[in-house]
Parts: sequence; structure tokens; C-alpha cells
Amino acid sequence: MSRFFGVIMIAVVAVYALACLGLFLGQRSLIYYPPPAAAFPVPVTTSLAVPGAVLRISERPLAGKSALIYLGGNAEDVTASLPALDKAFPGHALYLMHYRGYAGSTGAPSEQALVDDAVLLFDRVAAAHPEVEVVGRSLGTGVAMQLAARRPVRKLVLVTPFDSIVDLAAQQFPVFPVRWLLKDRYESGRYALQLRMPVLVLMAARDDIIPAWSTQRLLSRFAPGVATARVIPEAGHNTISASPA
Repeated sequence: MSRFFGVIMIAVVAVYALACLGLFLGQRSLIYYPPPAAAFPVPVTTSLAVPGAVLRISERPLAGKSALIYLGGNAEDVTASLPALDKAFPGHALYLMHYRGYAGSTGAPSEQALVDDAVLLFDRVAAAHPEVEVVGRSLGTGVAMQLAARRPVRKLVLVTPFDSIVDLAAQQFPVFPVRWLLKDRYESGRYALQLRMPVLVLMAARDDIIPAWSTQRLLSRFAPGVATARVIPEAGHNTISASPA
């Protein structure tokens, strides 16, 4: 009988180990959902050569000192956000980055690659526009936070942000040691105290993806007076951009 239970325990441990291995190897497929192509027309599309990839940048050009960089969500075709950004920021040149592997950009996404790519895009934009503001949405807030810690972003808007993907994954997969397994951690809270530009945090009242505690934890990490939060009534995680507010 003891031998039987020993075999069962070995089998359980083996299955658990295989599940951990599968989660480790497939983790980026759970974080990134690249759209195959850009589905909406844009005024200008340019390319940005980065180490190991060529990125597609959707633009609404405008001469002047002000520009805005938009960093989208994990499954977002950023061209869909151009009409709303065009209306909200009529005095800004607009630059919407398609992440590696997204909608015509080559390469494969990872946290380090996306952050480094955003820094290179910022440098290109800042050469023509001395005042650069950044909007990050969902996954893009994790990129935007690190960009703002490395470059002089004038203003930062975070739409449905989180404190850390590690904490979110630990809640979603409580039986797995995700804190050891995760390669792309997006620990935005680590960068909050470094930021001194005005930060606007937009929360969806009915967010079913990012729990309120995660956003509140991120807010608590900024220095006093840096971040302002606003809750958009009736909005969900994926519908917040449809709200007039």
C-alpha cells in the first residue's frame, strides 16, 4: 500500500512539474496577444529600426513642439485608438507604436524589448518635438512607467494600470510558483517614486481585468502630489475608451 501511494505521489509531482514547465515556456503567450495586421487607416505609417526588429509606427504628423506617444494594451491594434487620440489631442503630433510581433512589426515581444523600443521611439520623437507626453493603456502602462523613469516625459497618462503583473499572475495561478517563473514582470510600482512629471491615472469602475487593489497599490507608491486618479463610471477594462469621460 505504501508503495502504491509512493507511486501516486511521484506521478502527482511529475504532473505538477510538467505544468510548471509548460507555464514557464508558454508564459509570453499569456501576456501578449498580437493582432495580425493593422485594421484601421492612418495618415502616415513609418518604420523604426531597433535591435533585432523593425517596428511599425502609425502617425498623425503635426509640426510643433508637442507630441504624444501611445502604448497600447496586450491585444490592441493601436490604429483603432487614433480617432479618439486625434480628437483629444488636436495640437499634438501622434505616434502609436506597434509592439514587436504586432500588426506588421517584426520580432517577438518581451518586457525588456518593448521598454527599450519605447525609449528609442521617444528619442526619435523628441528630436522633432521638445515636449513629449505619453499615454499607456493596460499592458502599455507597464512600458510607459519604465519609459518615464528613463526619459523626460512631460506628462504621463495611465489607463487601467496595474502595480505588478507578478501579483496579478499569483492571484490567477495560486497553485504555481509564478513569482519564480515569470520572466516579464512589469513591476511598475518599482518606478513610481522616480517620476516627477504630472501623472493621470484613469480607472474603469467596472474593470474585470485589473482589480482595483492593484491600481490603488500603484497609486500609493507615487510621491505626494505626483499622481491624480479618476474613476470613469460604468466603464469596463475594454470599454473605457468608448466613454466620453
